[in-house]
Amino acid sequence: MSYEMRDYPDREALMIGLADVIAAQLRMALERGARASLAVPGGTTPGPIFDTLSAVHMDWDRVDVMLTDERWVPESSDRSNTRLLRDRLFVDQAAAAHLVPLYGGTETPEACLDQLIAGVEAAMPLSVVLLGMGTDMHTASLFPGADLLTQALSPGAPALLPMRAPGAPEARITMSARVLNGAMSKHLVITGDEKRVALERAAKTRDHEEAPVASVLKDMVVHWAA
Repeated sequence: MSYEMRDYPDREALMIGLADVIAAQLRMALERGARASLAVPGGTTPGPIFDTLSAVHMDWDRVDVMLTDERWVPESSDRSNTRLLRDRLFVDQAAAAHLVPLYGGTETPEACLDQLIAGVEAAMPLSVVLLGMGTDMHTASLFPGADLLTQALSPGAPALLPMRAPGAPEARITMSARVLNGAMSKHLVITGDEKRVALERAAKTRDHEEAPVASVLKDMVVHWAA
């Protein structure tokens, strides 16, 4: 599996260094076109990256920002990744960026899926994608054992799919592997030895449903610190 590994001396250096890389790639995209697009994960890991990015000077009003996946909960929930974006990224300079939503307020993701897909498709191909990974080798909401995983990993998948997985307390919505792989630049951020071992295991498997992250590793830049 052809991915590039970048090691950092510590997690602080990783978060600052990766934010600088993303900012530089967004600026390049803005030089080439009218708009740029950035897709990012939720969870705890990327928060410091968002803190650094939010203070960067660029034409944020020309940048479309979206999540790679979202839990189907309102922004008032502390489990909302959109809430994390508003608290950590859409502040300071980056407050001018445009949010492409992955939550529509309906009871189920299926009820407004077409509308959300249209928003993502308008920003494709994505300029920069940042992903995380769990020790179970999931990325975005592409979980081993998820109900629509086979479809989400297929070449003809829609941009977004609803996803329900064992152990996940609520429905989710996720970008498909096709959209993630279509990005101009792809980055994966992981920390700790356990995740590095999981990544190495994923890179060796041919079963992408067992290790969904393997489906997006080609041409990926992996950023790691202990």
